[in-house]
Amino acid sequence: MLSACTQNEIRYEKHDGYTVICQSKGPVLGLSSAPIIKINNLIFKDLNHNGELDPYEDWRQSPEKRAADLASKMSIEQICGLMIYSSSITVEDPVLTDKQKQFLGEDHVRHVLVAGISSPGAGARWCNTMQAFCEEQPLGIPANNSSDPRNYTNGKANTSTYKHEPDGEFNPDGSSSISRWPREIGLGATFDMDVIRRHGEIVSTEYRALGITTALSPQIDIATEPRWRRFYGTFSEDPYLNRDIAREYCDAFQTTKGSKNGWGQNSVNCMVKHWPGGGSGEAGRDAHFGIGKYAVYPGENFRLGLIPFEDGAFKLHGKTKMASAVMPYYTISYNQDPSGQNVGNGFSHYIIQELLRDKNHYEGVVCTDWGIVKDYQQTWRHKGKPWGMENVTLAERRLKVFEAGVDQLGGVYDNGPSLEAYKLWEEKYGEQSARERFELSAKRLLLNIFRVGLFENPYVDPAEADRIVGCKEFVAAGYEAQLKSVTMIKNHAGVLPIRGKLKVYEPLRRVGPGLTHWMKPIDAYEEYPFSKELMSKYFEVVDNPEDADFALVSIKTPYGHWGYTLPEGDESEGRYHPISLQWGPYTAEFAREVSIAGGDPTESSRNRSYKGRTEISSNEEDMHMVRRTRELMGDKPVIMVIHMDRPFVPAEVEPCADAILLSFGVSNNALLDVISGRFEPRGLLPCQLPADMRTVEEQFEDTPHDMRCYVDTDGNSYDFAYGLNWNGRISDSRTRKYGKHH
Repeated sequence: MLSACTQNEIRYEKHDGYTVICQSKGPVLGLSSAPIIKINNLIFKDLNHNGELDPYEDWRQSPEKRAADLASKMSIEQICGLMIYSSSITVEDPVLTDKQKQFLGEDHVRHVLVAGISSPGAGARWCNTMQAFCEEQPLGIPANNSSDPRNYTNGKANTSTYKHEPDGEFNPDGSSSISRWPREIGLGATFDMDVIRRHGEIVSTEYRALGITTALSPQIDIATEPRWRRFYGTFSEDPYLNRDIAREYCDAFQTTKGSKNGWGQNSVNCMVKHWPGGGSGEAGRDAHFGIGKYAVYPGENFRLGLIPFEDGAFKLHGKTKMASAVMPYYTISYNQDPSGQNVGNGFSHYIIQELLRDKNHYEGVVCTDWGIVKDYQQTWRHKGKPWGMENVTLAERRLKVFEAGVDQLGGVYDNGPSLEAYKLWEEKYGEQSARERFELSAKRLLLNIFRVGLFENPYVDPAEADRIVGCKEFVAAGYEAQLKSVTMIKNHAGVLPIRGKLKVYEPLRRVGPGLTHWMKPIDAYEEYPFSKELMSKYFEVVDNPEDADFALVSIKTPYGHWGYTLPEGDESEGRYHPISLQWGPYTAEFAREVSIAGGDPTESSRNRSYKGRTEISSNEEDMHMVRRTRELMGDKPVIMVIHMDRPFVPAEVEPCADAILLSFGVSNNALLDVISGRFEPRGLLPCQLPADMRTVEEQFEDTPHDMRCYVDTDGNSYDFAYGLNWNGRISDSRTRKYGKHH
């Protein structure tokens, strides 16, 4: 912002490895090696060291003009590097690795996905080291660092976040390594736009303190398929709730208050995902694997998945107007392309160019999901995901992506195949067309870097990072959101809250063996989900149920296979398998005889049916533990906490509990604050809970609110937007707006 002062007052500040130049009539500049240029006592950075002020170096020019000028100056090698988004990296010290120097220097990569960071200060120092390295390169283009969602209670969700506290516990009254919030599905369970806005303001502030300028979020898919593994990463199954959340989230992240156009040094680009919606994988299988490559639309509701994008993220109330980037999902949107082509969304000209760009006039960055241009192996391996393009070369895949209208490739380092794709474009469409097409993507990518102020000052203060990230104010706000997300669905005879230091019994939980979320085996283990030390701050902990006033049981939603069993012995193929939402054994009696979609280069059949096969959940013991506890407690209350990452069939456990609380990735502190009456529950179900697995099999993968809901022993139906407080069923402005399926 320019001041009204007639003289440009200039102040230099020396920092570790960089200098900050403050000027009263211009922006703050941060530099390490670039010369400066003075014009009329205004200071500019000479990033290309040519002694002249180029348009892209002139902060008085619009970001659009600066991006166009710089793109015109870039070689094809530099543009291809700009069109790459690195795989995730972990930061433990401020020194760049040889690999990082290579992809930043030789491959010209400027978009970096940052995962684990050992501490806020260490993350800031590494950012400064990297930006200084980038400043030394030709043209001096700074890096645009990004993050997957990292502000969750256990610190392990999607991206590791520093050294975290013991699982489920942290001090809500003190500082933390970062502010802790419920999972996305928990933010959805608040049905509260004030919570969403505050989350966006705080998390984006923490990101900028760490040198992170792009959020690979929000995930605004409508979770219409209840078996989907990524259900927890969405906000709900409802297109209109997700629409409103998308708008608040992106506005809060992207807006710098007081800025003329909304963009500035406090802005964080939002990369909304996953266009055109990834929540309708057939039978709940996920497209990270070939077994789940097909999204299907038996209810003919493809358009519902577009609502959070078209009416939310692309129609912001704030000055930035729309989310600055979009990520398509891995899936093949089966039989949606009028041309009849069935390829992954990132390869689809219909999905990207015709639907996103032409119909919705979207001119922001489109970046593929990670690894779609890499080589493919077996259907069950978490490797390359080139769905529909498995049998072509690396360069041909990249050409197909660029022809579709995509700007950037997620999860790769090398730009060699991109240079080959450029040559293929030249051969197919001509040299001028190739340069114009690649330069167009460069302008889009550079625009997002200019708008957040990185060309002026990409450096961050490590001391400020340590002070801001996870400060008491931010931790308190995140904790309040945790409390607001806790959802009570049963409270028989008003057993909750439990006031006073009564005696509590917690049974030992036994799990496994089984599979992790990524199809990797885990050994059996035992745990007490609530530590005795934490529980003793609220209640008196006893070891014997006969001594207890009540029992507290903590379980997780059922989990087992990903819808596939691995081949055994000399078998070349595994078998498709049910995904179950119940704890006990489930036989798929009502599954489809013939799958809607199928076909893969490594498979002998197009039919992916699993009808008649039986699934056993890895945590079946959770159900038995709940039932044993009911028997041991007799008539005394049993309070059940269910850590919910997707819907489940309550019938096996609900009758055994007097009260049921749902946790969407919150701390044990928050749960105990609700149980003890320190906070009244106000969360609402962001999805339906099914009556049985038959209704799960018979619902349509692309249709929200189409299951028979479970009715509990108190006569309450576990439907969307249902929840209880101490007085009974919640009825307020949220339920009036979003309840009863609109």
